[in-house]
Amino acid sequence: MDNKQPEKIEDKLFKLKYKTDTVCHLLPESSKCLQCIDKTCTIICPANVYNYNEAEKKLTVSYEKCLECGACRLICKNIKWSYPKSGKGVHFKKG
Repeated sequence: MDNKQPEKIEDKLFKLKYKTDTVCHLLPESSKCLQCIDKTCTIICPANVYNYNEAEKKLTVSYEKCLECGACRLICKNIKWSYPKSGKGVHFKKG
């Protein structure tokens, strides 16, 4: 019997390689984000790209670690989502 523990998502994300672009490809409309009650983007993103600071009333977007899965654009209509420029963004391993 194999007692090996499943790998945590944080450990798996740490193994990914990124070529960071200088321009953010995730553009939330901040005025609409302030009106958003549940801040779903902060919950739905598997890479924790979105962080809302309640004290400052500010949404921080750490686009550098985006997995380009598109979950945020499916759940939030206030985010203008596009792929990073060619050759930039996340690079998944084959296999």
